[in-house]
Amino acid sequence: MSIRNLEMRARVVVEGFWNGIHRSPYHGFSVEFTEYRQYTPGDDPRYLDWRVFARSDRYFIKKFEDETNLRCHLLVDNSRSMSYGSRGYSKAQYAATLAATLAYFLYLQGDAVGLLTFDEQIRDYLPARHRTGHLRHLMLALEKPAGGKDTNLAAPLKRIAEIVRKRGLIVLLSDFLAPIERLEADLIALTAGGHEVILFQVLDPAELAFEFGPSAMFEDIESGRILFIDPTAARKEYLGRLETHTATLRATCQRLGIVFHRLPTDRALELTLFDFVRERMQRRRQVQHVGRYATRRHV
Repeated sequence: MSIRNLEMRARVVVEGFWNGIHRSPYHGFSVEFTEYRQYTPGDDPRYLDWRVFARSDRYFIKKFEDETNLRCHLLVDNSRSMSYGSRGYSKAQYAATLAATLAYFLYLQGDAVGLLTFDEQIRDYLPARHRTGHLRHLMLALEKPAGGKDTNLAAPLKRIAEIVRKRGLIVLLSDFLAPIERLEADLIALTAGGHEVILFQVLDPAELAFEFGPSAMFEDIESGRILFIDPTAARKEYLGRLETHTATLRATCQRLGIVFHRLPTDRALELTLFDFVRERMQRRRQVQHVGRYATRRHV
């Protein structure tokens, strides 16, 4: 977070990611994701790339334009609880940088990216596009400071389900420190629409460990309520309730086939980007496998 400009931070993360890939045993991974896909029986052999075969000993064909046309919407929680941070930056800044990184990365891939920011109500909405100037508008919306009060997950999920009719990818970034009773119904609406959904739970390391010092007055950032707490006495109950809350959220995602990640804000963003790309590739292979199986059955 030492770089003040958000777009520049995102660019540095993405370039660091690619440099790391090229130095690692996963070099073929980058080639496969950016420009090529693996040859499968039935593909036209005229599109085989023999230079890649010479380097990797694997058959690849160039991706066609319609294969890169992903539509992704980033939903970013900008409520007041996201303004907390013990590492010199807040959860909101970490989430904004991750969203900017994903947007920049997908934009370079030729994909369309949209954005919706929210607290207790929807603040900014930019439809998914891939055109000159759009990425800059998206970065400006992400740079707005956290405000509002409560986190209301129902409104943004309902809004996205209403306005995004074409199947795509929905990425939701929040601390999810809010009641999640209605969340399952809202997520069902998205998955029923054919969207692929990924949830990132962004939490500060201090929230995960609760290793605060002596007894003190604690303020609920969203409600403003002030409580006198002995951290030593409260730590066990707090951690138990946090784990129960997260386990419920994780189980909900698992039932719906949604990818869930808990992200401490001291985790390197390059690692999260790597996980994101790897999962996208695995899903693509699963879709291709199902497609081939369905074709064989049809034949």
